[in-house]
Amino acid sequence: MGEFITMRDIDQAVDAIRARIDIVPEVGLILGTGLGELAESVENAAIIPTPQLPRWPISTVEGHKGRLVIGELEGVKVLVLQGRTHYYEGYGMGHVTMPVRVMQRLGCDKLVVTNAAGAINPDYVPGDLMVINDHLNLIGMGGANPLKGPNLEEFGPRFPDMSQPYDRQFLKLAQQACEEAGIKYQEGVYVSLAGPSFESPAELRFLLGIGADAVGMSTVPEVIVARHGGMRVLGISGISNKANLDGSTLTTHEEVLEAGKVLVPKLTALIRGFLTKL
Repeated sequence: MGEFITMRDIDQAVDAIRARIDIVPEVGLILGTGLGELAESVENAAIIPTPQLPRWPISTVEGHKGRLVIGELEGVKVLVLQGRTHYYEGYGMGHVTMPVRVMQRLGCDKLVVTNAAGAINPDYVPGDLMVINDHLNLIGMGGANPLKGPNLEEFGPRFPDMSQPYDRQFLKLAQQACEEAGIKYQEGVYVSLAGPSFESPAELRFLLGIGADAVGMSTVPEVIVARHGGMRVLGISGISNKANLDGSTLTTHEEVLEAGKVLVPKLTALIRGFLTKL
């Protein structure tokens, strides 16, 4: 695979998907680690295993199924990515974010992106939902920005604005959906690191000091590409483990998957409530 994704790569995948669906999706959903169950409730679904799509990056991580589920949720036409790929799997940023480009070409102008995240804010507990109001792109600041390379003018400008990566109206709708469903939620800043090693206590204290509330290994590259292409974005983190600022606890992938079982019903209620308000 070349380092950069071209319009031809994107459109090959788009054509392969279009041949198997008869709707134009308006909302793309990306489901994070252990959060894929929501895809099971999509109605009139066309299911496409992503290995069947040309140039599509294959997910290698437990908790990521690797399917596109296209249909309706709360009467809204959705394209659900059930299982994403990550930079730490060895993919370039262009490949990690290619699904967002495909969503844009298929007609999606809104993105709901979810992730499992570790708490940095000491007030957060596992099982909390955090609505993302801003992010820190630490991977991108280090050079791995998904917009590196030739600019795809068909989508957006060379230097896109990131003053409001997460749509403020969507933020309000998500808060209302939580309140109506009786779901306690947090609101905060998500920081994206490359992974795959979990953070050391000193790293977590550093991240707390620079203003992060939750940490993960995804989402921000997808959001940057979404905004570059003019999509409006809602981001939600499911808090899967406590802030380990003193090194007293171990963090494991199993723990993250286990937290997903608690988070899925809340996340499902939030996303369904949000979609009904669109």
